[in-house]
Amino acid sequence: MTAPLSTGLPGGAGTAASDPGDAVPAPDAEAPASPWRLTWSRLRRRRIALVGLAIIAFFVLTAAFAPLITAVSGHGPTDTDKKSVDPYLGGLPRGTLGGVSPSHWLGVEPMLGRDVFARLLYGAQVSLLVAFSAALMITLIGVLLGITAGYFGGRTDTVISRFMDVMMSFPSLIFMMALLSVVKDVNRVLLLIVVMSLFSWPYIARVIRGQTMSLKHREYVEAARVSGTSSARILFTEILPNLTGTIIVYVTLAIPGLIGTEAGLTYLGVGVRPPTPSWGQMIADSALYYKVDPMFFVLPSACLFLVVLAFTLLGDALRDALDPKGSRT
Repeated sequence: MTAPLSTGLPGGAGTAASDPGDAVPAPDAEAPASPWRLTWSRLRRRRIALVGLAIIAFFVLTAAFAPLITAVSGHGPTDTDKKSVDPYLGGLPRGTLGGVSPSHWLGVEPMLGRDVFARLLYGAQVSLLVAFSAALMITLIGVLLGITAGYFGGRTDTVISRFMDVMMSFPSLIFMMALLSVVKDVNRVLLLIVVMSLFSWPYIARVIRGQTMSLKHREYVEAARVSGTSSARILFTEILPNLTGTIIVYVTLAIPGLIGTEAGLTYLGVGVRPPTPSWGQMIADSALYYKVDPMFFVLPSACLFLVVLAFTLLGDALRDALDPKGSRT
């Protein structure tokens, strides 16, 4: 008696003597990618986002390693070189392009002869430190008050929301200038961080409040509440993780505004004060020399422009990548 012919299907399917138990199990399906992996995948496909990220990384690294880099160049941010300026020409730098030379890679400042390259590096430290620190304070205050108001509602929401309205009604720039002008003999960098944070947190708080009001009615939050989970645990383990994308996008878009605010306040003379280097301070000083020494004006302005542009591009790309309906994949 001859054996039945096989049809060639996997596992011997289609044969008279086949046993369902002998079928070869199908390989496990590939696990779905995490939301953050999907976000990074979308982000990588946007070249403009990678350009912005590269510019940010460049300035962050140069600011972090400013002491090492200036040690190689041989000039600190407060070192003066009187030989590099011409006293008979009103203190203008000797040579072309603002005094560019093997000793001064990007030239020198008029009058004092301070190295522009060193002051740009240390100015990046101040601008990024103020912006990142203020963004951190804004996020902590805004997220804490926003999720509290949105989750508990009622009188708690009323009190916090009215407080947000009051803070947002202030003309922030004028009050920043007033506070920075009145307070003296303190660390100006720390004062800038506190003052900028004081008038900026309500904006993220209002966004987080609205998102929390939507999330608190989701099934998993209701299930946690019914099971007896405390409100604090629900806020920090159920609601806050689902707000991470919104917070990251908001902070990324807020940082360029904070950098510009710091530079503007310093330009107006109420921010960082000499001899501490700052891009805003360099731009203010260069206003007197932009016709005869344009490089002194162009370099800090270009640095400020590039950093603000990079954060803006990255923030826009992150917003699209974290929003599948809005992303162009």
